[in-house]
Amino acid sequence: MVTPPVMSTPVDALAAAGTLSLPDAAMAYARASMAVFPCVPGEKRPLTEHGLTDATADPARVASWWRRWPQANIGLATGLPGGFDVLDIDVHPSGSGFPALRRARQAGLVDGWAVLIQSPSGGVHLYFAVDHGREQRSWALPKAHVDFRGAGGYVIAPPSYVVDGHGGRRGYRLVATGRDRQPVEAEELRRLLDPPRPRPARRPATAWDGRSGERLGTWLAAQPEGNRNRALFWAACRQAEAGVPQDEARFVLGSAAGRTGLGEREIDATLASAYRTTARQRDVPTASMAGGLGR
Repeated sequence: MVTPPVMSTPVDALAAAGTLSLPDAAMAYARASMAVFPCVPGEKRPLTEHGLTDATADPARVASWWRRWPQANIGLATGLPGGFDVLDIDVHPSGSGFPALRRARQAGLVDGWAVLIQSPSGGVHLYFAVDHGREQRSWALPKAHVDFRGAGGYVIAPPSYVVDGHGGRRGYRLVATGRDRQPVEAEELRRLLDPPRPRPARRPATAWDGRSGERLGTWLAAQPEGNRNRALFWAACRQAEAGVPQDEARFVLGSAAGRTGLGEREIDATLASAYRTTARQRDVPTASMAGGLGR
């Protein structure tokens, strides 16, 4: 690894990353005070034990990771002071997020992006400066094919790549840097793309209500191999019983399940099954799975 040039700003680091090797790009991000962590080569899964929570801008730690895993993709923590929030516009066989992006542009909600990155799927990542002193949490809108990566989230950064079904590499690459760099109003954007709908009255809050979603996710990520699918089903049932929308449960629990090694299809199928089961029978037994979570 050669010593990468010191980038004066995070925008400079992102703009130059495509000309650097993965180890040098990771170091450039760290030197620009951007917290990163290594992910599986060609994938989005973290390589370190604690994934996103291991993210750091410490050059010595970053250098040691990429000496160990020189082909590791670069996970970039979002929502941190001095860094970026990222709007992820997805493109899948099932649909595209570009119609939603057009609506957001027409409403004047995404004009202040700082960096525009093309993702391997043909979608885009719009990087926005974090609003100083105001944390904006991550969210996902699967029907709109749009994700917001703020506090508690991460994206894969250039020059990382994914491997397609034919063994080819498709990378993350710079499209442009913006001029009028302003924070994004994430909740206003979410309301535009997913207007609030009247919800049925919720059951009285319990120890397993929606506010416990992140704790459920932490517990799920710690489950041993062989029990992970069953644990995901149980946790999803608790979220469904609390009236948490399925897409919100997918965001919290899906991230944790992915870190345990469960595949995207298995996660989606298990969540769908849990929500169907709960709709048929609201009182799913909890005692067999509750050990250790509520204490």
